[in-house]
Amino acid sequence: EPETIKVGILHSLTGTMAISESSVVDASMMAIDEINLSGGLLGRQIEVVKYDGRSDWPTFARGAKSLIVDHKVDVVFGCWTSASRKTVKPIFERYDHLLFYPVQYEGLEQSENIIYTGSTPNQQILPAVKWSLANLGPRVYLASSDYVFPRAANTLIKQQLAALGGQLVGEAYINLGSTQVKAMVEDIKKSRADLILNTINGDSNIAFFQQLADAGVSTPTMSFSIAEDELQSIKVDTSVDHYAAWSYFQSLPTPVNQAFVTRFKGKFGAHRTTNASVAAAYAGVYLWADAVRQAQSSDTHFVREALKGMSMDAPEGQVWISATNNHLWKPLHIGQVKTDGQFEILWSEEQVIRPLPYPGYRNRQSWHGFLDALYRGWGGHWAAENEGA
Repeated sequence: EPETIKVGILHSLTGTMAISESSVVDASMMAIDEINLSGGLLGRQIEVVKYDGRSDWPTFARGAKSLIVDHKVDVVFGCWTSASRKTVKPIFERYDHLLFYPVQYEGLEQSENIIYTGSTPNQQILPAVKWSLANLGPRVYLASSDYVFPRAANTLIKQQLAALGGQLVGEAYINLGSTQVKAMVEDIKKSRADLILNTINGDSNIAFFQQLADAGVSTPTMSFSIAEDELQSIKVDTSVDHYAAWSYFQSLPTPVNQAFVTRFKGKFGAHRTTNASVAAAYAGVYLWADAVRQAQSSDTHFVREALKGMSMDAPEGQVWISATNNHLWKPLHIGQVKTDGQFEILWSEEQVIRPLPYPGYRNRQSWHGFLDALYRGWGGHWAAENEGA
């Protein structure tokens, strides 16, 4: 029997997505260190093999294969953008391996080889759009990065706008990693939107919020990919009073979360922040570890079965894995950015929300056809012009 249990971490430590993914790596490592300090798993320590996806999806694909084939890890914790996840998904399925994916995403996917610990659209985007229309106004502008998550999310949002009486007054996309947002900002200003729904990813948001402020645009923005970590890189005066929707905020007042935040800051520095993907990554490691203990094996087949229906009292609250689709039941909160770079929680869903990765107004075959058309339109990639993760 091997002396250690090997796990892989596959995230961007460099490039445009490092602004978001580096802290997720830290959260995964913190959970692994805690487990090792408490005696490890099955009498063995956990050994970590890291691979830098470099904010580039072909690199993610090479990393996934290397971790599985060369390093023979038992599980991989990784990916942020849907482009990177879509690229590695067939590799995990080909080798019948296991990936924990910690980020909210567009749904329209379900795999026996992936545990999705982030939110589906019905757990984040759709309730937040309903809240925004009721509280911020009906005229909506969609500001987005040009890859699979925003394209799919905006398709769902447009359906919801039609159902709820909202009005789409504009829509624009930029490449992942791009800072060329001037035309988008000018279009937003002309649109007289009541509300911007923001699915821009990575450090492009720094330029976006700065140029909104420079142009004197005060339209409130509801973001689906900006959390506490990204706010550390965005100037406070350009982001304050804007909104975000997440399953978790650092400001959650529960004892479990306060203890988690204290440990995270104690390990990585008082200036560091947690966020929803950090919390989801941390929970994912512990859910996997509990499954290993229950299965009395780190073998993927036994662990995968043990994971079905598994729950834990996580920093975001009580969560559990759906036995039918490998997604987590999760809470939802709406937060507003304050001057300290944290979120004041304005509204919370009363109950944890069941994950529904496929919206019911189309069948799965139709949704897969929609995704295939995007993939072909981008020349066999999951993002425009192959610029990013």
